[in-house]
Amino acid sequence: MASMSDEKGTYAATNANNKEQHDGLTLIDLFHVLFKHAITAIIGFVVVFGCACVYLLMATPQYSATTQTFTTYSDTSTADDNYSSLGSAASYISTQVKSYPNLIKTDVVLQPVINQLHLDISVNGLAGMVTATNPSNTAFINISVTSSDPQQAAQIANAVASSFQNVVQSSLYADGKPSPVKITVVQNASVPSSPTSPKTALVLLAGIVGGLIVGIVAALLKDIFTRKIQDESELESYINAPVLGRIPEDEEIGKDASVIVSQPGSVAAEDYRRICTNLTFIAPVSGTNSRLIVVSAVGANEGKTTTSVNLAAALAENGATVLLIDADLRHPSVANKLNIDGSVGLAHVLSGQASVKDVVQRYWKSNLHIMPAGPKPPNASQLINSPIMSELIEHALHQYDYVIIDTPPLVVANDAVIFAKQGGGLVIVSRRAMTRKKELTDTANELRNLHVDVTGFVFNGAKDEKTSLYGSNYYYYSNDSKGSGEHHHHTRKSSTSRSLKK
Repeated sequence: MASMSDEKGTYAATNANNKEQHDGLTLIDLFHVLFKHAITAIIGFVVVFGCACVYLLMATPQYSATTQTFTTYSDTSTADDNYSSLGSAASYISTQVKSYPNLIKTDVVLQPVINQLHLDISVNGLAGMVTATNPSNTAFINISVTSSDPQQAAQIANAVASSFQNVVQSSLYADGKPSPVKITVVQNASVPSSPTSPKTALVLLAGIVGGLIVGIVAALLKDIFTRKIQDESELESYINAPVLGRIPEDEEIGKDASVIVSQPGSVAAEDYRRICTNLTFIAPVSGTNSRLIVVSAVGANEGKTTTSVNLAAALAENGATVLLIDADLRHPSVANKLNIDGSVGLAHVLSGQASVKDVVQRYWKSNLHIMPAGPKPPNASQLINSPIMSELIEHALHQYDYVIIDTPPLVVANDAVIFAKQGGGLVIVSRRAMTRKKELTDTANELRNLHVDVTGFVFNGAKDEKTSLYGSNYYYYSNDSKGSGEHHHHTRKSSTSRSLKK
């Protein structure tokens, strides 16, 4: 088997190459972000699409009717020399017709319509309902009226066309001569059978597209601005190390003692056993056949002590000799977790007040030994860095198959680095929605500067996304403290084993 350092070097190099090849947000990354923040994305989509549906329900249908007129040169004015040629007449008509769309929306055209139809509306209000256009390079004037009443829309459109025709032919060119321009209604407005707005299909399509965009943007923004780790895959983007295992949220885990002892057939117990299987692949400390496992976390309350005691129990369950050392002298917690005497411990040994055999206690099985931290000393850092501590670990590695050290969080002290430098595998415990990204970044930089590799992560509080195998019965066999066998029956969710990447 290749050494663990070679394995880690290969893993780090592989990840470095992958980052070079996939710089930036890939489609796979986008799907991962959407899956991770699915609720946020769904809420964003529902809000936008819901607004579109509400708009369709609340909007008043509008109907549009159009009257089409055509502008020509009046032959009654041929007596005037100014209009003696068709070329001049065409040019004149072309010039005049461009101004007619604006003319139609003036008082002189619209006020007669209001009076004729007895409309309870101002000229400006009616002008807002009327749209007049002159298609390019034509003599057509299209007059459209939009109203919530389809019959009224057609009636007003025809009335505006009639008024426009009358103004142009009777009063606009009132200089004692016949009008040189003739307006002919070529297509009267008919009552529209369907509304022109809102366009249901278009609004729904806009709601769907807009909802997808807003949902994706909301998920991306949440991922960017979320200050805490939400998914185990995020850990690897900060530190090139595999996830050794994921522990779903379980109230039994937070209780005193180890779930390996109290609930040996539980799902959580099996998850800790899986982590132990992965840890068996780390290389023994040079010159020994023993493995040193250093357990720490980025911050407080992430479950490092719970992980330490469960790993120790799971390894001892398989027959290995295990020593669990509580080296968190600043905040001892192993003794309280296991409900054992913590009045004497590592602090007494390091200060020369007691020997190792005076403070080590047997727990659950004869091959599982615990060294509590003892009382909080005023010089914790000095004791941890003392030659006595190094000598203690060296002797322990010659007596036990596994030595597990529970250390302070990395933001508090770098004691874990000191032990890892002695050939141990550094396991970082992270809890979902607890590990801060900034602190993880600072930790990653410090470990990189000190050339300390991380063996892997244990991800606590993971969302349980496993699929239940209904109808499939699983039996776990475990030994109680008296050595008697006991079968534990469970219908268990399936999971994919996660072995340490080599």
